[in-house]
Amino acid sequence: MKNTFLEIPEEYKIKSLLHQNTYLIDGELKQWSGETAEVFSTISSTKDYKPTLLGTIPQLGEKEAMDALNSATSAYDNGKGLWPTMKVADRIACMESFVEQMKTKRQEVVKLLMWEIGKNLPDSEKEFDRTVDYIYDTIEAYKEIDRGSAKFEKNGGVYAHIRRGPLGVVLCLGPYNYPLNETFTLLIPALIMGNPVIFKPAKIGVLLILPLLEAFQSSFPEGVVNIVYGRGRVLATPIMKSGKIDVLALIGNSKSANALQAQHPKGNRLRMVLGLEAKNPAIVLPDADLDLAVEECIAGTLSFNGQRCTALKVLYVHESVVEEFNRRFSYKVDQLKFGNPWEEGVKLTPLPEEDKPEYIQELIDDAKEKGAKVLNIKGGETTNNFIFPALLYPVNKEMRVFKEEQFGPVVPIVSFSDIEEPLDDMAESNYGQQVSLFGKNVNTLSPLIDTLVNLVCRVNLNSSCQRGPDVYPFTGRKDSAYGTLSVHDALRSFSIRTFVASKDNAYNNEILSELLEKKTSNFISTDYIL
Repeated sequence: MKNTFLEIPEEYKIKSLLHQNTYLIDGELKQWSGETAEVFSTISSTKDYKPTLLGTIPQLGEKEAMDALNSATSAYDNGKGLWPTMKVADRIACMESFVEQMKTKRQEVVKLLMWEIGKNLPDSEKEFDRTVDYIYDTIEAYKEIDRGSAKFEKNGGVYAHIRRGPLGVVLCLGPYNYPLNETFTLLIPALIMGNPVIFKPAKIGVLLILPLLEAFQSSFPEGVVNIVYGRGRVLATPIMKSGKIDVLALIGNSKSANALQAQHPKGNRLRMVLGLEAKNPAIVLPDADLDLAVEECIAGTLSFNGQRCTALKVLYVHESVVEEFNRRFSYKVDQLKFGNPWEEGVKLTPLPEEDKPEYIQELIDDAKEKGAKVLNIKGGETTNNFIFPALLYPVNKEMRVFKEEQFGPVVPIVSFSDIEEPLDDMAESNYGQQVSLFGKNVNTLSPLIDTLVNLVCRVNLNSSCQRGPDVYPFTGRKDSAYGTLSVHDALRSFSIRTFVASKDNAYNNEILSELLEKKTSNFISTDYIL
């Protein structure tokens, strides 16, 4: 996208480079004077296209990785540490302190979201605000869980005081497409449940963590939050090989998850919370409202240029309506505005990965060689940092775009005559996150829904696939996820039920009564958190 610096609004200009020269270990922002990597934006700020240098980040080594691990394990201290034994109310107070400081950094983080990953202004603001809301919702959900635990149960002559406790040290790795929101949906519940964390930001969308470093440092006890920068293999591999990681929390690619899991010497001990890739389909039935289906499929396929795990990545359209659907869909896609993230009304923005336009072009060329056509007039038009969405039809199973998770602006459309065709494809797929189903006749929809809920984890009726609202379960089958993320479920994913049991006799009951009266234990408590 060509743009002159003068055309960039003053508040969004990069006026000075951000040299990230600190990292957080042991509660200290440590200075780094070693190797650094330059961070570029594919958005140009000059008349002739040229990537914009945003700043630099540390390239930490194995020593720093092990320092972070030692910091986290010391903070946990085999379950004796301050953080895992702290009162729930006190951990909540730390999180409230963090989110209040975080809110003051909104403008800086939103600006970096636009420059680093090319997300448009409304969506960048939404990502920040949604993350703040997620933190508050997590705090409230934790209070609710704790309120339900503020009691003793009695069965078979045994009293039990049951609570959720931490799992241990968490390695947290987030994705580039939601480097704030999805990363924090791992980080925040892991922390609040009493787990120390080691967090490595994504390879793209890394500088936007800088404004939040001091908030992390000042809000949590030393060693509880450790933030390191550099290459995943250099940092994550030795950390996993140590065997001291209790939870791998990752949103990204299944190959990366498998490789990291394999490094752990005692895989049976490793708890995993994974949000992985998907190839979510839409199924458009003959009686679907085509105007509605087109609008939702545009949002589903091309929001943030299709760079979402929840994006619609293949459209199955019944043969009786496919021509009309394609006509309307092509027209609407070509009306989408392409520009820089801060421009009003922009829906399509520069791609943050330099090689992504070339990859998308490879998918288009492969599909065309095997019989597909580009339906829309602008489809495949390329600039230095973008390729305009191409609608490909007819697509078959031999094409790469059918098999690969494209994670970018290309839309494969498949015609079907028998509903068993898309159902069989979904059953054979490696993925099973969500589906969008467009139709009206309940007699047709009912058996379909009953089948689809066993193939994926969310069926979206006449709407595009999405993650939110965050209170709903977010998970997947097969290679799409391991564990469940939502406000309530994530708290459970990063904790384990643990309890104190006591036989019902005068001797034990006297001890329990004294424990409750004197409040000497942070675990044994019937206090109700307001």
